[in-house]
Amino acid sequence: MAFVKVGNRKFSLPGSPPLRMILGSLFVAGGVLGFLPILGFWMIPLGLVILSVDSPGLRRWRRRMEVWWGRRKQAKNR
Repeated sequence: MAFVKVGNRKFSLPGSPPLRMILGSLFVAGGVLGFLPILGFWMIPLGLVILSVDSPGLRRWRRRMEVWWGRRKQAKNR
């Protein structure tokens, strides 16, 4: 089973890579339609995080963001 760790929480994802790709793509597509009442722009980053599990380019981007966020948080606590 695949999972994504965001902060101190782990979120489980479907085990099938094609299903994760479809789910992530649907979230990104729904986020593009964020001006509609039920959908929102918050769906774009969530879809990219789901897609990053199977995509090396997006995984690299996600890891850079995690490192940047951790350093920023650490500098703020000093």
